[in-house]
Amino acid sequence: MTEETPGFDEKPDVPSGATSDDAEPKAAPEEGAAPAGDANESAGLVAQLDQVRTALNERTLDLQRLQAEYQNYRRRVDRDRVAVREIAIANLLTELLPVLDDIGRAREHGELVGGFKSVAESLETVAAKMGLQQFGKEGEPFDPTIHEALMHSYAPDVTETTCVAILQPGYRIGERTIRPARVAVAEPQPGAQTVKAEGADEDAAADDKENGGPEEG
Repeated sequence: MTEETPGFDEKPDVPSGATSDDAEPKAAPEEGAAPAGDANESAGLVAQLDQVRTALNERTLDLQRLQAEYQNYRRRVDRDRVAVREIAIANLLTELLPVLDDIGRAREHGELVGGFKSVAESLETVAAKMGLQQFGKEGEPFDPTIHEALMHSYAPDVTETTCVAILQPGYRIGERTIRPARVAVAEPQPGAQTVKAEGADEDAAADDKENGGPEEG
């Protein structure tokens, strides 16, 4: 009985279900080539980053717009507060003007004496601290924006419409007039300018005559 020696052409046992291709070793991936899954993930991250940047820019613009609106609101509130305060002060001082007129008349007639003088001066000081200013003087040019003419006349010694008497002083707070000065005005006499011009011409002619007449060219 002879022993059989396995030949070289016999193949090793292969597990059931496996193919010959599985048995062969797979080639290693090329160096530097990124897997497809990583590329898709990177693209998704870039898209998300762009969306976040866009949203951040929009929120930044919204914040800047809100800040600008708030600053405008604060300025408007401050301006309205000042305006309301000025109106309230002007209304209060307007009610006090008749009292100040009485004090002024009493001072002109020498009746501002004793305790009444002290109270009157204190009231005038408080009114001045609140911004009340008196205006209107004799001899100043008539300005219809701050003067109210109650009397009118002609005078030979004025060259323009002039306040010749202050019947009631005017009052203002800052640039705001709360009562115009009530005045009597005088205008130059009709023909006074013509007479003055003729007199000037006669004086000039007399001077030329005394100097031997005008020089000939």
